[in-house]
Amino acid sequence: MGEGQGQSRALCYVMGPGGGLCNLLLHSLCPGPSAVQVLQTGVSDDLAKLPFMSSAVMGVFGVPGCRVTRCGYTGEDGVEVPCCRAQGGRCPMGVTVLAQALPGGVQEISVPMGRAVELVELLLRDPQVQLAGLAARDSLRLEAGLCLYGSDIDETTTPVEAALVWTLGKRRRVAMDFPGAKVIVPQIKGKVKRKRVGLISTGPPIRPHMHILSLEGRPIGEVTSGCPSPCLKKNVAMGYVAGEQSRVGTVLAVEVRKKSCPALVTRMPFVPTRYHTLK
Repeated sequence: MGEGQGQSRALCYVMGPGGGLCNLLLHSLCPGPSAVQVLQTGVSDDLAKLPFMSSAVMGVFGVPGCRVTRCGYTGEDGVEVPCCRAQGGRCPMGVTVLAQALPGGVQEISVPMGRAVELVELLLRDPQVQLAGLAARDSLRLEAGLCLYGSDIDETTTPVEAALVWTLGKRRRVAMDFPGAKVIVPQIKGKVKRKRVGLISTGPPIRPHMHILSLEGRPIGEVTSGCPSPCLKKNVAMGYVAGEQSRVGTVLAVEVRKKSCPALVTRMPFVPTRYHTLK
């Protein structure tokens, strides 16, 4: 995604450090599996056998004991490798405990911070790999319809309002053994006052905190995330509107610089995801 539908690239992000950890993320750029192809040249494990949301410990370009996870925050196929900021020569407690529990005497499950730059430079030797900032990643996660905590969801948002009911398994709904169950479970079968929706528009970009309007010009909600979509060449956004205005295909408007701009309630993800699953 991003620079064009005809190019196959891999984006490399280095996140952190925060809380003693940072992450090295490598994701494909539409349309091909570039990220995994690049990483495969530096690992002995067969990454084709590593499906979405699973992980394995392996050496990565000569760095032993790395935790490689087939996941990401972009909607594209990709991997994440945690990089560890040593604390007295060791990784933070949570990482160290998990490492000690692994078979084979593995003592680390992440890249030592002292070798993080080395690993990035090795990846960048491949012409398919390009460094990217978090703004690029944010446009990708928005195209995939993925929520950003603190913007699209927070401690006041229920899974029903946020269109995340799929995160609640049937057993938990019956047992009601999770925080907020007495509020959330009745909402599943009932109605909510607001719902998260996807919006597509043309014209000036839609940004967070802009008012979502009815066709009569009445405020009915607020944008929580928004940006131009490099893939669709249109503006994409997420926000919350009154429940009766949340149906896909509903024509609304967004107030941009005191002007009303038409916006269409649209299914998410805006761009189909390409997660790697085993058939």
